[in-house]
Amino acid sequence: MSAIDIAVLLTYFAVMIAIGAWASRRVRDQEGYFMGGRGFGKLLQTFAAFGAGTGAHEPVTVGRTGWTSGLSGVWSAMMWLFVTPVYWITAVWYRRMRHLTLGDWFVERYDSKLLGAAYTLFAIVFYMFYLSTMLSAVAKFSIPLIGTETIFGLPAAMVLIPSISVVVILYGVLGGLTAAYWTDLLQGIFIILLSVLLIPYGLWQLAERFGGDAPVTLQTGFEILHRRVSADYFQLFAGPSSGEFPIHYILSLTVLSLVGIVVQPHFIATGGGSAKSEMEARVGLVAGNFLKRLCTVGWAMTALIALALLADQVEIAQDPDRVWGVAAREILGPLKFGLVGLMLACLLAAMMSSADTYMIVTSGLVVRNWYAAYVDQDADESRYLLVGRLAGLIMLIGAASIAMTMSDVFGQFKMAIELPILFAAPFWVGMYWRRPGKAAVWGTVAFSTLVFFVLPLLLPAVLPSLRTNESLLAATRRVTTTVIRPATESDVAKRQAWDAAAEQIRSQGAEADATQIESQLSHLGPAPPVAVLGEDITVTRQRGGRSVYWRGGFESPETLQWQVVDQQTSEGRSTVTERRTAGGRGAGALDLDLWLYEWIGLDLSGASDAFLQTLRLPGRVLMPFMVLMVLSLFTPRPPEPQTSRYFAKMNTPVDPDPLADAQRLAAAYSDPDATGGNKLFPGSQWEFVRPSKIDVLGFVASVGICVLVISLLVWLAGLGS
Repeated sequence: MSAIDIAVLLTYFAVMIAIGAWASRRVRDQEGYFMGGRGFGKLLQTFAAFGAGTGAHEPVTVGRTGWTSGLSGVWSAMMWLFVTPVYWITAVWYRRMRHLTLGDWFVERYDSKLLGAAYTLFAIVFYMFYLSTMLSAVAKFSIPLIGTETIFGLPAAMVLIPSISVVVILYGVLGGLTAAYWTDLLQGIFIILLSVLLIPYGLWQLAERFGGDAPVTLQTGFEILHRRVSADYFQLFAGPSSGEFPIHYILSLTVLSLVGIVVQPHFIATGGGSAKSEMEARVGLVAGNFLKRLCTVGWAMTALIALALLADQVEIAQDPDRVWGVAAREILGPLKFGLVGLMLACLLAAMMSSADTYMIVTSGLVVRNWYAAYVDQDADESRYLLVGRLAGLIMLIGAASIAMTMSDVFGQFKMAIELPILFAAPFWVGMYWRRPGKAAVWGTVAFSTLVFFVLPLLLPAVLPSLRTNESLLAATRRVTTTVIRPATESDVAKRQAWDAAAEQIRSQGAEADATQIESQLSHLGPAPPVAVLGEDITVTRQRGGRSVYWRGGFESPETLQWQVVDQQTSEGRSTVTERRTAGGRGAGALDLDLWLYEWIGLDLSGASDAFLQTLRLPGRVLMPFMVLMVLSLFTPRPPEPQTSRYFAKMNTPVDPDPLADAQRLAAAYSDPDATGGNKLFPGSQWEFVRPSKIDVLGFVASVGICVLVISLLVWLAGLGS
């Protein structure tokens, strides 16, 4: 990085801290710190939803999956697209709750302070893992830009992660949600720059380097992009890793995302709770998330451009997570305008705009649902603010510690994204059915904790023989596809980069033993085919062959024995399908939700990896709902006066004027039955209400925008073909 790059980065940090110091002078009480006084309009709500929903790990993840899977890799982040129209409805919920935390909602709805404390514990663990993925991603992005693997004699990640965390602490802890939202506005602009900045410069560089006498234009760049990259990389639902993101898997991801996203703790603020009115809540949440979807289109296009331009880069061959960092350095670095520093600031913005909100939401939960509930309910506002700031600090330190010790972005992300299963069913059912009480909810949370998190680890530890039980050693069919096609320029460059990376590993000599070298070569992946431009190459790809029931796969995959069960050949393409016949030992946790299919006699060995993930949907989504509804029929109801009061509040539209809103609520509480006139099932225990005109119009318009986003992606990918 040049001096101007460093100056850009330091200026960015200084501005963030200054905003925190300014906002801290305006904080007087809990509502001011945790909700910014509920005074945010459409613009700030939009960028708050955009910033909190856009993590630094996502551009890095799309860069990696785009590099390996082509355009279809965009679904690693675009899986949230079809959830967005539902936000038009849910935003109203969070505003009508009139709470500071989602823990408060569980306390009110189920008359249980202990549930609020349990939700707080979930939130802390969730944010530590979720935020750690972003810190790890920023470190991976930064290392190619700063040009060194060590800083002050330490691994670069060990210095970068604490340094970034300190800046977030300084402005987030000081200024609360007001500082977070104002910095989100600035950081949102930076994230948009991050999403588009590399595209024009990358296309111009393609035209300049490989266009010959053709004019250096964007159109020429798109044409060269298609010339250098194989056509299968431009398919949205197939691509080179065929079957990785089929439609049924995308739909299952959408359902899982929809069920779990509503109980992510920051949604009480960015989901609409901090907005002035219900309309500001709706517009902010939906518009902010559509901004993210549009940015995802930019990330996917950048990955394809990087593939065409940088296929010969040894660093990417060794670790595809570095696509963004290497692309920024190679495309923007030669311009000497401080754009590399700006790009790094942009990715830091993607991380910090999420981290500040998560930190403040965690603070609110600890203050409201632990400290005030169990330690000192009569403390003054200054004490509550101090406890809140300390809680946010501890959460961020925990996330940084996980990022520095675990350093597995995907593993950290998977752990975080599965945790909301614990509270999803009580939230959804509690929003629409009066019957569930706290006993039923505790039973459901205990069931989900045991079945999805405890028993999968405990059973193999207590019964090691399960790992060699033949009925649990089923593997998906191993499908080997061989395609013969002309080599493109990126095929040639990829092989050159792989050879160079392998040579670097082998040349370590005495510095590494044979086992370490073999491990590093294994991490590098199979060698791409030897390619000569224009001549036919044989591209072999293998999918499947994974354990059905063990999350860690097989301990020694080489001991597995396979038998060919099908072989098909067509022009230029052959497919061989094999089934496991013997060998193997299970590793990792046991997938109990898939084991259920074994009990009912369903053979899953023929399923693809994506279909297996789809089959997890009934267990992960339906079982907690079924358990909660059954338990609700046999356990005590919540107190009726409190339940009626809660639903009266949720059926009362918010008035932006706090005094007028308080008067509305007082009237609703005095006659709860008067607020139920819009119920679909009057006189029943179900609280479904008739959708209003604005509900329908907003939802339909959002679905239309989803179609436009996909159309835009397909159109851009087709330019120059």
